[in-house]
Amino acid sequence: MTKWGLIFKAFGITLALLIVRLVFDYLNFDILSVTNLITAFIGGAIFTIAIIFAGTLTDYKESEKIPGEIVTSIRSLYSDLSLVRVKDVNLIAGMQENVAALMRGINTNFRNNTWDLDAMDKVIDTVTTDISTLVDEGVPPNFIIKLKSEVTAIDRLSHRIKTIAETSFIPAAYAIAELAAAGVILLLFFVKLDPYYEGLVLFTVLCMLLMALLLLIKDMDNPFEVGKKTYADIDMFLLWNLEKKLDEKTGYKK
Repeated sequence: MTKWGLIFKAFGITLALLIVRLVFDYLNFDILSVTNLITAFIGGAIFTIAIIFAGTLTDYKESEKIPGEIVTSIRSLYSDLSLVRVKDVNLIAGMQENVAALMRGINTNFRNNTWDLDAMDKVIDTVTTDISTLVDEGVPPNFIIKLKSEVTAIDRLSHRIKTIAETSFIPAAYAIAELAAAGVILLLFFVKLDPYYEGLVLFTVLCMLLMALLLLIKDMDNPFEVGKKTYADIDMFLLWNLEKKLDEKTGYKK
């Protein structure tokens, strides 16, 4: 379904458009001949949609890196704490439990298809407070700087996820893409198909291509929709695996 679901959805819409086209043929509304102007318009519309698709693809490729970067920072934060030596042996264990809680908080947001920035800030602030405690314990500055840099990286990624999930890629660009696709399809309703059956095949293929591109662009705009019926989401397996490992190490039970 991830691979072909969007194609099936686009094909369903195309079948409805094909029925409309057959009605137009029955009513003899096919009054336009295929000219260089019409083919140029169709080519320009597809080119416009392709440019917008390239823009959303750039953001999508950036989003693909986010789970790996989060995992790297969380793993580094957890393992670096094991290198810290303080008098209170329970302090480090408690800090590592807070890091595991941070990992659970991140995954909870993804599973709920939302990004509660206030809740994330509270969990991150808890880890930051733990690092401040290490300062009071006289831990060497190089450890403090390393730990704080990882927390900062997680905080930056948290705000980036919020931006990607909550904002759309240039709404005006979507409007242009939809207008271009609607213009092409509307034009194709009135074009004479000659030869007829070959023309119907080309009409179907062209409409399905336009519908599939529009649906894909919309889907790629938010790549973090876990569990929804979408077809272009980022695989979160690295985050799920790390959460499981940290819960096992800290003895956390759901």
